[in-house]
Amino acid sequence: MNAADANRKWSFSVFFPCYNEEANVERTTLAALRAFRRLCAPGELEVIIVDDGSKDRTGEIADRLATEHPEVRAVHNRPNLGYGGALQAGFRAAAKEFVFYTDGDGQFDMEEIDKLLPLLERYDIVSAYRVERSDSSLRKFNAACWTGLVNVVFGLWLRDIDCAFKVYPRRLFTEIEMKSMGALIDAEVLARAKRLGYTIGQVGVSHYPRTAGAQTGANLRVILRAFKELFRLRRDIVSTARRTGPASSTGG
Repeated sequence: MNAADANRKWSFSVFFPCYNEEANVERTTLAALRAFRRLCAPGELEVIIVDDGSKDRTGEIADRLATEHPEVRAVHNRPNLGYGGALQAGFRAAAKEFVFYTDGDGQFDMEEIDKLLPLLERYDIVSAYRVERSDSSLRKFNAACWTGLVNVVFGLWLRDIDCAFKVYPRRLFTEIEMKSMGALIDAEVLARAKRLGYTIGQVGVSHYPRTAGAQTGANLRVILRAFKELFRLRRDIVSTARRTGPASSTGG
């Protein structure tokens, strides 16, 4: 982060979706508070825990954290709405100038937000990519194929579409209508933003192994649902008006 960024006080809504993350939700919340309290002006930070219909103690822990820390809020989806529904809830609940989201499983280092901030001087959106993805070979192969397909369909040309380490301007979510309730949500938001002329920068971040809980995003039902939505969503986005102005671009 350069000197100008170091002196700037930011306004951030930070959120993460959680489904059965009782072993991770407190650790992730405290990490978010540590990383963003030093960056944000007084009263300009909120940390939103989106409990997506968890069946364990995630919701209970989220409510306790909200009583212990003034910056923390808990949002509860009842019933479970899936990954897309959880992200939609977080984007809609956000109230600050910028919206940062990650996953609730603690596989990213919140302190690496410093890598994204300088790009906000040049781009509207910063979409990070995982330098070394800490997942199985099959999961990484599937992700590479999916990213390639989505890039072709939407003309995005991003390195890691689904990396859960992104910053958006909150105003974007007053301009778009999100429809995906599944794994396509990342691609949908980026594609709709590009259609409106938002610029997109990229930077690499670290990705760490999950230390507790179980992954849910790679099951066959989720994957099939995403493929079903893909081309229907493309038709919907292409049918919307394109904003007059510079085309969206990407940065390395």
